[in-house]
Amino acid sequence: MENKQRIIQELVPGKQITLAHIIANPDDILYEKLGLNPAVEHSHSAIGVLTISPAETAIIIADIAMKSSGVELGFVDRFSGSLIVTGTVSQVEAAIQAILLYTEDTLGYTVCKITRT
Repeated sequence: MENKQRIIQELVPGKQITLAHIIANPDDILYEKLGLNPAVEHSHSAIGVLTISPAETAIIIADIAMKSSGVELGFVDRFSGSLIVTGTVSQVEAAIQAILLYTEDTLGYTVCKITRT
């Protein structure tokens, strides 16, 4: 008789921000590939990219980003936990710092460091 191994896979999302990245002075093609209008976004000198789980928290961090600085939402996905914001480098940085502070201190999330390119 053959021994069969049974594998059960389960997703148990942690409460964490796994990516908080600032892209300074991106090329127009990057705006286009992200589905953003480079003509409108050209006055913005940075793109902020974040990923968070549970994914629904992307709604909360999008709200924090808009209220904490003058960033504009480029994309928010409550199913994947992705957030893209645009603005000046200082606006994007302020938004990401506010998000990390709130999620860590208020929601008890594990957060990563801000990275840059």
